[in-house]
Amino acid sequence: MYPTLRTCLPHARCWDADSQRSYQDLFERLDTNKDGKVDVAELREGLKAMGIFRHGAAQKIVSSGDQNKDGCLDFSEFTKYLKEHEKKLWLTFKSLDRNNDGRIDAAEIQQCLAELGMDVSREDALKVLQSMDIDGTMMVDWNEWREHFLLYPAHNLEEIIRYWKHSSVLDIGDSLAIPDEFTEEEKSSGGWWKQLVAGAMAGAVSRTGTAPLDRMKVFMQVHSSKANRISLFGGFKQMIVEGGVASLWRGNGINVLKIAPETAIKFMAYEQYKKLLTSEGNKVETHKRFMAGSLAGATAQTAIYPMEVLKTRLTLRKTGQYAGMFDCAKTILRKEGVKAFYKGYIPNLLGIIPYAGIDLAVYETLKNTWLSYHTKDSANPGVLVLLGCGTVSSTCGQLASYPLALVRTRMQAKASLDASDQPSMNSLLKKIVAKDGFFGLYRGILPNFMKVIPAVSISYVVYEYMKTGLGISK
Repeated sequence: MYPTLRTCLPHARCWDADSQRSYQDLFERLDTNKDGKVDVAELREGLKAMGIFRHGAAQKIVSSGDQNKDGCLDFSEFTKYLKEHEKKLWLTFKSLDRNNDGRIDAAEIQQCLAELGMDVSREDALKVLQSMDIDGTMMVDWNEWREHFLLYPAHNLEEIIRYWKHSSVLDIGDSLAIPDEFTEEEKSSGGWWKQLVAGAMAGAVSRTGTAPLDRMKVFMQVHSSKANRISLFGGFKQMIVEGGVASLWRGNGINVLKIAPETAIKFMAYEQYKKLLTSEGNKVETHKRFMAGSLAGATAQTAIYPMEVLKTRLTLRKTGQYAGMFDCAKTILRKEGVKAFYKGYIPNLLGIIPYAGIDLAVYETLKNTWLSYHTKDSANPGVLVLLGCGTVSSTCGQLASYPLALVRTRMQAKASLDASDQPSMNSLLKKIVAKDGFFGLYRGILPNFMKVIPAVSISYVVYEYMKTGLGISK
C-alpha cells in the first residue's frame, strides 16, 4: 500500500530496537533539509511521497508531538510520538482481535462497527479490510494494521464513524434531525460538550445569516395564496417598507436562543432513549437509532415549543406590536391563555417522523454508496462529500415534512390573525388544498431551499473555527 513506509518499517513489534532504527530511517527521509527537525510542510510532502493522502494528518502529528512548541519535531519528539501512538494502535488491535488469533477478519470489523452504531454488510466490511490488507489474505495482522495507521493521527476504526457522523455542523434552521453519535472516548474526555457548543454557535451564526430568508418563508406560509400571490422581491420590499431593513431579522433572537436548550435536551434524551431501547451496551441498530432520535426530538420539541410559537409571532409582528419577546409572551398569555403556546403542536410532532426518517435513510444510502466505491482508498470522504450528503438528506427530509410545517406555522399564527377562526389540523389541510391546490402546501418552499446552501456553508466554517478555538482535535 505504502511502499516507502514499508521499506522504512520492516516487520517490527511495538517499541523495540527494530522500531528505533526504523524511526531513524523514517525521520531522515522526512527531514529533507537535514536540519535535524521535521516541520509540517516537510511531513506533508513526505506523506504525499509515500502515497499517504490524509487531510490534516501532518498538522495533527506535529501538534501532538511538539513538546517545546517550536512548530516542528526533532528526532526525540518524533520517536516519542510514534512510540505512544504505536502503544495505542497495539491496544486497539488487541481489542478488535476478538478470537486472539493475531489477525482481524471481516466479521470482527463488522462487530466493531455495529457496536459503534454503524451497521455494515459483510461486503462493506471486506472493503474496509481490503484498504488495510497488504498480502491479499483478506485478514489484517499487526504489521499491516501498524503500517496503515502509524502516520495517521487516528488509532482506531472509530474514525470511520467520526467522518460519517451526521453532525450538528449542518444547521439549516430546522432541528428535527437525529442527534449526534458520540464515542465513549469523546464522552469520557468531555469532547462531546465542546462539539455541542461548537455546533450551537455554528447554528446561531448560520440562522442569523439566513434570517431574512427564514422570515420570508414564514411570511409566505401565512400570507401567500392564489388570491394574494407574494413574490420573493415583492415580499422583501413589503417588509422593508413596513419596518426598515432591520425588520428582516424579526424573530431571529428567539430562534437563536432556543438552540441551546433544545440541543441539550435532545442530546440527554437521546442517550436515555438509546439505553431504554438497547439491551447490549453500545450496540444501536439503525432502526433503534431512528426511534431514539425521533423520541428525543419529540421530547425536546415539547419542552421548547412555546419558544417556537413566540418565534412565529415575533417573525410576523408589525412595527410597534410588541416591545420584545417577554412582552409578546405576556400578551399571548393574557389574551389567549396557556393553550396558545402549544398551537400547532400536533403537526409539529407528526413532522418529526417523516423528517428524521427520510433524512436518516437518505444519508445512510448516500454514505453506504460512497463507502462501497471509495473505502479501498480512504475512509475519509472529504468535506464536499460530507456536506453534500448532509445537505441532500436534510433537504429531502424537509421536502417530506414541509406541508406539516406549513400547517403548524399557520396554526401558530392563526390566533393573532383571527381569534374567531381556529381550525383543526385536518380542516386546515383540507382548506389549503381546496383553496390553493396541492402545491398550496408548499408555499414558501423557495426561500426555504434558497437558505440551505448558505446555511450549511456558514455553519461549517463557524463550526471549524469553533473546534479550533475550543481545542477539539480534527
